[in-house]
Amino acid sequence: MAVLLCIETATTNCSVALSVNGSVTAFREDPDKNYSHAEQLHVFIEKVLAEASIEKASLDAIAVSKGPGSYTGLRIGVSAAKGLCYALDIPLIAVPTLQVLAAKVERTETVIPMLDARRMEVYAAAYAKGTEVRETRAEILTDTSFAEYLSAGKTFFIGSGVEKFKTTCNHPNAEFILDKLPSAKEIAGLAEKKFSDKDFEDVAYFEPYYLKDFKVG
Repeated sequence: MAVLLCIETATTNCSVALSVNGSVTAFREDPDKNYSHAEQLHVFIEKVLAEASIEKASLDAIAVSKGPGSYTGLRIGVSAAKGLCYALDIPLIAVPTLQVLAAKVERTETVIPMLDARRMEVYAAAYAKGTEVRETRAEILTDTSFAEYLSAGKTFFIGSGVEKFKTTCNHPNAEFILDKLPSAKEIAGLAEKKFSDKDFEDVAYFEPYYLKDFKVG
């Protein structure tokens, strides 16, 4: 039985989940656009542990969303995760943020998770049946973006970058899922598999995946 603490702070959504064998048993989340991470994260950790009646010493690993995303948010989440791993002498699991976001869409068609960056830029990847079929990139949105997926069939777009893409994309195969952010709930199942595979990070050297240079927020 794997008991995992899952942390998601890559966007404005501060989210913590307690996972047992891949199933969420306790959960706290605050999508406040003012970034409540510094104030809320450790409070949420204590609350989910208390709700699940689990001591920190019983945790088998810490799972954290690794990016891309907000520089500040990622630093806060990864620092907390690494601190707990050091203190408890347990493994660190890192899950790509866009994979976490894509996991919200339970469809067999292509899913394009995208996070808002600057102006018309987004961080985006492509997933099919939960498997990455195109790596994460920072890209400028145009009316021909993701044409290869749209021409092949129904394509789902999810994340904070969708609102921008919706203004430029009129393809009939495009399905826009609005107002969704990565959440610790979706980290649970992904982290469980990594735990089973012993796919762990080096706690001393692990750094968030920023993709681009420093971006405030």
